Amino acid sequence: MKSIRSDQRLNNQLRPLKFAPNFTDYAEGSVLIETGQTRVLCTASISETIPRWREASGAGWLTAEYGMLPRSTHQRIDRQRGNESSRSKEISRLIGRSLRAAVNLERLGPRTLTIDCDVLQADGGTRTASVTGGYVATVMALRKLIAAGLVPVEVLATPVAAVSVGLVADQMMLDLCYEEDARAEVDLNVVMTGSGKFIEIQGTAEGQPFDQDTLLGMVELAHRGITQLLAGQAQILQGL
Repeated sequence: MKSIRSDQRLNNQLRPLKFAPNFTDYAEGSVLIETGQTRVLCTASISETIPRWREASGAGWLTAEYGMLPRSTHQRIDRQRGNESSRSKEISRLIGRSLRAAVNLERLGPRTLTIDCDVLQADGGTRTASVTGGYVATVMALRKLIAAGLVPVEVLATPVAAVSVGLVADQMMLDLCYEEDARAEVDLNVVMTGSGKFIEIQGTAEGQPFDQDTLLGMVELAHRGITQLLAGQAQILQGL
């Protein structure tokens, strides 16, 4: 069947995936992730403090922030000053929830990991790229604590990755670019662990409601894509 995708990919094919680790010099962990034309800079910072409400637990914390640069899209968007948009808040919370599953916070001790995800160029899937790249930055930062003998290796709980999947022109497609996402009848963002467990499934019917078979088919397609993303993460981390 001839591909109907703008970049001629097969429906079950990811966009080209690239990681550029140590992209910046000062963060404890940093990586530029590219999924097709989407590019996100993910940095992990460690502070020796925790939120006040967390102090009694003795455990650490992980939080995330997400933002888009003014010319990350075709038209300039305003730079966020002070109050972030509701979309950015929602995505920040998604990234934080996802990456907290990757870390054994009890073993982290009274420290906070802050994962910053800055979109340099957006062509769909920025939140899923942020999760996938954010995990790599998280591991890089925690490895420094492990090497210094400050935390045990068990602080790393599980790999985490995410991908989008959608129903476009009645066809299930993996890893949507912006053009596909804009015309999708259904779109899902799926976050999973290395053991195949789900952290989050965000799904919306933009047009007609969809049935259970469609949902299960899309989730299975996402699972296959995430398996490939996890392999890409492992490969880049093994080389560091």
